[in-house]
Amino acid sequence: MLQYFQESLIRMHHSAQANRHVVRVGTSMLNPYKVLIDLWNGISDLYPQFGINIVHFEDDAHTLPTTYRMIGQSLDIIAGPFLTDNLKDYYRMLELGSYRVCFAVSRQHRLASRKTLFVKDLYGERLAVVNGGNSAVIHDIRDFLKMKHPQIQIKDVPRLYDLDVFNRCEESNTVMLTLEAWADIHPSLVTIPSDLDFAVPYGLIYPLHPSKEVGQFLEIIKEMYGNVLPKVE
Repeated sequence: MLQYFQESLIRMHHSAQANRHVVRVGTSMLNPYKVLIDLWNGISDLYPQFGINIVHFEDDAHTLPTTYRMIGQSLDIIAGPFLTDNLKDYYRMLELGSYRVCFAVSRQHRLASRKTLFVKDLYGERLAVVNGGNSAVIHDIRDFLKMKHPQIQIKDVPRLYDLDVFNRCEESNTVMLTLEAWADIHPSLVTIPSDLDFAVPYGLIYPLHPSKEVGQFLEIIKEMYGNVLPKVE
């Protein structure tokens, strides 16, 4: 009887593994998967038919457009901020929340010790604004600063956010428009909250036509939040 019981457990395990759906989650330093994993770990025991594989990709402005186009092919979901509106022909979005807009400065900068940076503190400074992704929120921030605070020298960076942008801002002692989620990206930069009344949404980026299994996974995430999240299309 014991042997039969053990063999039954093995058959059940093999059957569960055979029917398990693996969701491939893309991750990088600027698009960390933690926001999704924290959600999933709280309910994963209720859905043993799903598993998660982590797929790493590089934060490189030259290769990121290709990465986004591969959503639904080499990976199923990316968790991160929505800053690439010009690639919406390749994915959809499920919003989970928003990140506050901050300023990052070199640890040697005169403003590095501030607890909060007010826009007027940047008068006379250069501010790097990255908007190669054609983000509506970043456009609004840029227009607001140019119209209301012309004393700030806006340095337009026509590329996607990547690690090279952080390096260049630190080396040139340029203030950088950034997000609270990226506070630990660069060891020589200090990320300081701002008084800007803007926020960048974040969540899950997924294929235009997700597989049945990925669609079910997204529905589970959506149901966790009830009516807080927009309906998955």
